[in-house]
Amino acid sequence: MAPTDVHTDSGPGPAPRPGGGTEDTLDLRLPEDFLTLFRGNGEAGQSGPALPTPASAVSETPTWNASGTPASTATSPSTVRPAPAWEPTRPAGPAAATATGSGPGQTAAAPLAPARAGGAAGDLLDNLGGWEPAATPVGDFRLVPVVLERDLALISRWMNDPAVAAFWELAGPDSVTAAHLRAQLDGDGRSVPCLGVLDDKPMSYFEIYRADLDPLARHYPARPHDTGIHLLIGGVLDRGRGIGSVLLRAVSDLVLDNRPRCTRVLAEPDMRNTPSVSAFLNSGFRYSAELDLPDKRAALMVRDRALRNLL
Repeated sequence: MAPTDVHTDSGPGPAPRPGGGTEDTLDLRLPEDFLTLFRGNGEAGQSGPALPTPASAVSETPTWNASGTPASTATSPSTVRPAPAWEPTRPAGPAAATATGSGPGQTAAAPLAPARAGGAAGDLLDNLGGWEPAATPVGDFRLVPVVLERDLALISRWMNDPAVAAFWELAGPDSVTAAHLRAQLDGDGRSVPCLGVLDDKPMSYFEIYRADLDPLARHYPARPHDTGIHLLIGGVLDRGRGIGSVLLRAVSDLVLDNRPRCTRVLAEPDMRNTPSVSAFLNSGFRYSAELDLPDKRAALMVRDRALRNLL
């Protein structure tokens, strides 16, 4: 029987909340020599940033509106082919890894993928922004690092869905969601917020994070390179049909495929969120323990590399 993943998620995520304490936040910066130990002497960043785009290449800036449907696409005079229905903007090199515009209320002239996803700090998650799509029973799926100017309206609308807000607690004006996203985008790269894009349509939100570098590591016996997942299914029509379980398996497979030093993928959904716990169990995770976290009683869900093909 398919799980009823009405609002599949794993909690409010590692970013600080307005008015909360300062202990468990992403604002904590680790010393560079300590971070180097976890990067494995540079092995995680072997692929490096994307190569600069040739001057003769097509220049496109795809966007979509708050409903997740494609919006206008700005092109340069040199455009020689029509833009696809949706395509993430990719960085053109280290120098281009900053977005123009002064905030979510201003349209960026050329929104770029966040520096933390593909730049030097992206080594903590093995260049997540460059991971290939995954084929799933419900379509082609990929993780696309969030660009605040492009994605804020859509993610904020999802956060204001009562079924989501009950566990993420980020309902309110766009500024509430913006603060949550910025805490990750401006951090040291241990957590990367992403859109889950299914057949070229953004329909879910994920946070992929280094659980061993997160405050969560204080509450369980962490191993180096443990990787955590937070998620929500954005569209009501995509809930309650087992899609959450399919995507959880796909994302945990992507982590294990692209992070060879990661031996397990973790999640800590709220114990009260039985649809979420059910979705994890149906996607190859096992229940490991109950955790008393500062903001919730959580179920520690684990997908082990060694048991990947057995569960």
